[in-house]
Amino acid sequence: MATPNYSYEKRQKELAKKRKKEEKLKRKAEGKPDDAADDGTDAPDEPGDAPGGVPPADPVP
Repeated sequence: MATPNYSYEKRQKELAKKRKKEEKLKRKAEGKPDDAADDGTDAPDEPGDAPGGVPPADPVP
């Protein structure tokens, strides 16, 4: 049986990690995240955006 080539496996893993990082930076630069789970936040992008499409009510002075 042949011995495993650990350096090849490590290099492939590093290349995949580098590719994934570059793709993520590219998506961020475009300003269009594919998935809200990628950035780790589930909050609306802007303060006026509320779930359900209803804007928050302004407080009465």
